[in-house]
Amino acid sequence: MTNKEIVKQFKLASSLLELHGANPFKIRAFGSIVFVLERMEEALEEKTLEELIALDIKKGMAEKIIEINHLGSFAELNELVENTPAGVIEMLDIKGIGAKKIKTIWKELGIETIQELLEACKAHQISQLKGFGAKTEDLIIEQIEYIRSNAHKLRYADAEPFGIKLKELIENSGVKSKVEISGQLRRSLEVVNKIQLVVGSANIDEIKKILSGEKWMTYEELISGPFSWKGTVNENGVSVEIKFASEENFTSQLFLNSASAAHLAYLNHQGKSLRSQAELNTWESEEKLYEANELQFIPSEMREGFFELEQAKNKTLPKLVELGDLKGILHNHSTYSDGKHSLEEMAKYCKELGYEYLGISDHSVSAFYANGLDEDRIVKQHAEINELNQKLAPFKIFKGIESDILNDGSLDYPEEVLKTFDFIVASIHSNLNMNMEKATERLIKAIENPYTTILGHPTGRLLLKREGYPIDHKAVIDACAKHNVAIEINANPWRLDLDWRWVKYAIDQNIMISINPDAHEKDGYHDMKYGLLVGRKAGLTKEMTLNALNLGEFENYLEKKLKKL
Repeated sequence: MTNKEIVKQFKLASSLLELHGANPFKIRAFGSIVFVLERMEEALEEKTLEELIALDIKKGMAEKIIEINHLGSFAELNELVENTPAGVIEMLDIKGIGAKKIKTIWKELGIETIQELLEACKAHQISQLKGFGAKTEDLIIEQIEYIRSNAHKLRYADAEPFGIKLKELIENSGVKSKVEISGQLRRSLEVVNKIQLVVGSANIDEIKKILSGEKWMTYEELISGPFSWKGTVNENGVSVEIKFASEENFTSQLFLNSASAAHLAYLNHQGKSLRSQAELNTWESEEKLYEANELQFIPSEMREGFFELEQAKNKTLPKLVELGDLKGILHNHSTYSDGKHSLEEMAKYCKELGYEYLGISDHSVSAFYANGLDEDRIVKQHAEINELNQKLAPFKIFKGIESDILNDGSLDYPEEVLKTFDFIVASIHSNLNMNMEKATERLIKAIENPYTTILGHPTGRLLLKREGYPIDHKAVIDACAKHNVAIEINANPWRLDLDWRWVKYAIDQNIMISINPDAHEKDGYHDMKYGLLVGRKAGLTKEMTLNALNLGEFENYLEKKLKKL
């Protein structure tokens, strides 16, 4: 059991205890162990009771961790689950209503399933309960419909390992074949509802037999065919599709399954579509296919029929930014706010990864839930940064903050505090239930603040969990262009915000894009690759990427920005 899996069980236990009206001190104890374990670097899986206690974990909780490691759960949680209808447990995933409200719905109305809850909302029964109202009712309906619309979908980062696992399974099977991940994964879409691969082999039946023998998938024979194997991943219900081709037709099939319908519909100089060209011919490589159609080679992540075909036709496709182009990592959190690792640990690991600089941007004071920094702790952090910069030179830590955009659009902290930072990431974290006019106005006011350097996760979305607040993207991006504010691609796989569909417009307005991991621990730096894929889908180049600037160039960028204050 990984630390994350153990934490997940304690979180569920905490919610269920609250649902059943347990002693508040007991609920708090489970909340406290979650807080401790989320920040623990050491693996808990093979620890003895004594070793866990030595990590300042209380004996009772340590015994539960031992139980989880041996049995996959612990007795108290099992009892709570047994005494709670499955549908009520599912309600805990609905944003906007906590365990206390779910308890009221369950006990007072006898509602035990998501469907019953939806029907009760539509019949206006929920708004009649004490502490509820029409807005809560509407929010519940919206959340249930959102959850259902996203059933059996995965975020890219969660789907990718399944694609890799399948590819390696076939490659290591001993059956001669070519195999590549295709479909939505190869196009690097932020949300995936199907894991697809293309296999070129003369031994299709053998590979099908291997696939059907895997216990983690269910084969769906009725919808499969002679040249396809279809099934689902048991863990999450996401679809799996393996398409087979001869080795000779492998490239054609791979191309056909690695582009959107709009991309394949493109007509060449002879009026023939890319789809027909791929279907009617065999190709040595995808590069040759594009060349024959008088197009520049288009990387798979760009094949959306968005803007790439016109550029490829005119031979103006840009050289896309690559991971090796990135020189620094901005927007990161340490133990000064809600991060798992200390400032020094975050800096040293950043340096080990080969970056030239780190932008630390812990939460601002209004983010009390995230241990936001008051003015005294800002002074303390800045003093530590000065010491570390001497110690780690030529590597440099820049003094940043993720300043909350307050409800009126102003930034957290007065001007005399804001001016002590090298850069400021401005983000919204509170009062998310806004209409487009309010959200846009709030963002633009923050953008107009001369201290704002980067606009952070502009819509606040959490993929498959929470829709972002609606904004007028064009107006927000135009404001960033006017006030020389960079826009973040938040590389956290839950966010990937700004959406790639709007990154292209931002680039066209000559706005610098900052690929930021929003790392709350050292491993979070590795999320940079997901933000990179978002940028590449939109045609992002090294030249338009803020953190592709080297240390000296980034210092000059900030200096010019500060001179205008």
